[in-house]
Amino acid sequence: MVMTQDNQTKRYERVFEEEFLPQIDALYTFAYHLTYNEEDANDLVQETYMKAFRFIDKYKEGTNAKAWLFKILKNAFINQYRRRTKQPTQVDYEDITSYQEGDEDSNISGYADLREEMFQTMMGDEVTNAINALPVDFRVVILLCDIEGFTYEEISKILDIPIGTVRSRLHRARNMLKDKLREYAQSLGYGKEEEE
Repeated sequence: MVMTQDNQTKRYERVFEEEFLPQIDALYTFAYHLTYNEEDANDLVQETYMKAFRFIDKYKEGTNAKAWLFKILKNAFINQYRRRTKQPTQVDYEDITSYQEGDEDSNISGYADLREEMFQTMMGDEVTNAINALPVDFRVVILLCDIEGFTYEEISKILDIPIGTVRSRLHRARNMLKDKLREYAQSLGYGKEEEE
């Protein structure tokens, strides 16, 4: 059976809507943990979906769309990182002039709002902060395994590393997290029985 161009386009659109779009929240969360910046995370997710649609003919319908998209996102992140490290630091002249021309009172209230927002997001977020403090190779395996629920085999394919390396990084990452969170756990009353 020969598929017409119109039928193929409809199939690709259905696959995109049914298999790819439901992954958007998980992709954004992963992107945010890689970049620590909402705008960069959104750009990364957008780039991921653009590449996914461009290469949708390479995707085998009904397979693991989430893993396929995460691999595209991871590669896009690496490419962005490489581009940024090769470019000199850039400063936008418009940002500087608009900041300097701004009303001093609005700058103070904006600063207070920023402090309040930071304080609210930090409260009770010790686990997230501990994960974010991990080196990127360890942070990624924790996110993929413990947050997103990928298997070792899937993580191995997403990151293009052997399964043994996945296991090793995951073990080391969990130990680093345990060390980082020990004091926090004790402040909540965990582990005190062991000391007595």
